[in-house]
Amino acid sequence: MPKPPNMNDMMRQVQKMQQDMEKAQEQLKHESVEASAGGGMVTVKVSGELEILDLKIDPEAVDPEDVELLQDMVLAAVNEAMRSAQEMATNRMNAVTGGLGGGGGLGGLGIPGL
Repeated sequence: MPKPPNMNDMMRQVQKMQQDMEKAQEQLKHESVEASAGGGMVTVKVSGELEILDLKIDPEAVDPEDVELLQDMVLAAVNEAMRSAQEMATNRMNAVTGGLGGGGGLGGLGIPGL
């Protein structure tokens, strides 16, 4: 028969994980990723909290005859920067919760059935 989980140990693990997650979230506030499109003509910088920090457009990218191209480059750069920032945040959180099983489960706590 399996040994029942130690509730004190589980609570310590949960509290440590919570502290580690808070620390990781705080660190993400100070980190950023950058992405560009159009060979660097449009550059976007996004924080770890998924906030756009900076958007630069090379003056040569501004063609009044082809506004759609500029719009496409801005969208591509923003979307790539957001994907990169989300991946950075996900990796950071997974590093904190890595021992708890995938998908937010609590399998690492030794609770039967989880």
